[in-house]
Amino acid sequence: LRSPRRSVPAMDYKHIASTVADNLLSCSKDQIGWKVCKKTNEVTVHWRPSTEFPGNLYKGVGAVNGSPEKVWGCLEPVPDGLRVKWDNNVKRFELIEKIDDNVSVCRTVTPSAAMGLISPRDFVDVVLVKQYEDGTITSNATNVEHPDCPPKPGYVRGYNHSCGCFCVPIPGEPNKTQLLSFFQTDLGGFLPRSVVDSFFPSSMAEFYSNLAKAVKTLKDN
Repeated sequence: LRSPRRSVPAMDYKHIASTVADNLLSCSKDQIGWKVCKKTNEVTVHWRPSTEFPGNLYKGVGAVNGSPEKVWGCLEPVPDGLRVKWDNNVKRFELIEKIDDNVSVCRTVTPSAAMGLISPRDFVDVVLVKQYEDGTITSNATNVEHPDCPPKPGYVRGYNHSCGCFCVPIPGEPNKTQLLSFFQTDLGGFLPRSVVDSFFPSSMAEFYSNLAKAVKTLKDN
């Protein structure tokens, strides 16, 4: 007989995810303390010290040519979704447990990066998809433990702190979306701080550039 699997109460995952959504909504409105660290045609990347771990919170602000629904279609955190096809930093996305229609526990696998200085990582997160009254569609995620997904050989386990994306409608421009993105990630391992600090702004700029191309492909089909 198989021993019963240790279960984590669904309400705990829901509570954690709801707290993340509140944190990110607050961050999206808070203009204090941000410093610009990278600017491209697609995005301005800001940073400030994280209050959740000894690293930085990064915020990307940019506009994408495409409706919020099309942009969200490229970002939606689902297995076999579009994101693994265009996001160079997402190699695989797996559903570990569906908690309810809006909350799930997922594993994200990332490839090596920064010319091999950053080895492959995996992340286990609770993810909440939430829509606001103004039509904004959001993903809200943070690291959790799950009995079905212990650390695996060949991957350094990283830890996302409150992170996600906001697809915000732009009044009067139905085919344009303001995209806010938040990243604050402990990559784990023993990486020099300089490698981490240079990786995220460049990675976010690439994220916005590749997303714009992916949305354009959707529009052309």
